Amino acid sequence: MISAMSRSRRAPIVLAVVLIVGTTVVAAWWARHRDDTGDPATPPSALATAELVRQDMSTSISLAGRLGHGTARQVKGGRPGILTWLPPPGRTLKRGGTLYRVDDDPVPLLYGNTPLFRTLDKVNTVGRDVRVVAENLQALGYAVGRRHQPGDRVRQTTTVTAEEQSAPAVAGSAGPGTGQPATPPASVTTWVTVRKGEDVLTPTLLRAIKKWRDHAGLLPSGSLGIGDVAVLPGAVRVESTIAQVGDSAETAILTVTSTSKVVTVDLEPTAAASMRRGDKVEIRLPDEKTLPGEVDTVATAVTDDPDGAPKLTLTISLDAPSAVTNLDAAPVEVTFPGETHRDVLAAPVGVLVALAEGGYAVQVAGGGLVEVQTGIFAGGLVEVSGAGVSEGTRVVTTS
Repeated sequence: MISAMSRSRRAPIVLAVVLIVGTTVVAAWWARHRDDTGDPATPPSALATAELVRQDMSTSISLAGRLGHGTARQVKGGRPGILTWLPPPGRTLKRGGTLYRVDDDPVPLLYGNTPLFRTLDKVNTVGRDVRVVAENLQALGYAVGRRHQPGDRVRQTTTVTAEEQSAPAVAGSAGPGTGQPATPPASVTTWVTVRKGEDVLTPTLLRAIKKWRDHAGLLPSGSLGIGDVAVLPGAVRVESTIAQVGDSAETAILTVTSTSKVVTVDLEPTAAASMRRGDKVEIRLPDEKTLPGEVDTVATAVTDDPDGAPKLTLTISLDAPSAVTNLDAAPVEVTFPGETHRDVLAAPVGVLVALAEGGYAVQVAGGGLVEVQTGIFAGGLVEVSGAGVSEGTRVVTTS
């Protein structure tokens, strides 16, 4: 936080208790120390005093978090066959690496957000799945040819069968036994516009697919089909295996996480509403070292914690991941900054005296009560202001 004293990790409820105790003790002292006129007597010199100081003050909230590799996700197989090899937990896999084997054929990892949902084998096929293949093969060093842009027009030729050409046919109207020739297949040409996030399967890209398959140890082919590759957002770390060697590949196979160290925090949906991507936080490790971090994602799916309470998960990235290289997992404390008031008068909360008519006052050392206005409370301090107080003023305090 901005000042040392404002970095206290006491919860707001502790501040409230201190305030109540402090004002009660001071009020009781004044009740017992009034002169014959009913006015407050001068406080004895033995009472503790504090000096009003000018500084920045910030509120904050601290929550329990977990250092690790983030939330794990399942990887499911996409084609029939038998699992013949699985990676060990903890293994890190990058683009082009074998994630698992089906019928002893490798299933390589490609980066992207769109899985292969059809066989890619026809020239001028357009789609987001084509873009995934083109980007990955290009990143692996293969020549993929021209990359198409949104708005490009691509000519596609489709063969239409006799049945597709004719309207709902009348039985016996054409074909064998009718004395009329059958309608031959016809070619239909259409133009497709490439949209954002899409690419085109060109002859050069098809040749790159064939060459890559040969190098990757896949069955010889000039196409890619469903389940031939596993498409994930990036490099992964194997968290655990779900299936076993010998199981069907058409099932949940393993779980993976990010390769980067992150901190996750589970909090109530109402509290998460104020959290935003990019918010700066402070992370306290078990050895009391602190690291800066930043809110990376705020989940939109509500889950239940072990007690059944609804929770949202925040993922926080570390500004210096190398500082936790030797930690695979650990409990941490995450401090989220709140409101900040700069260059204000600050004093221990024990200086406040509750007034009968409402509001608060402070007792100037060697003088009388001075009414003050309060601002934020943070780390055992309170912001005060008023005509009778200034930087350096000494006031009576209970703490």
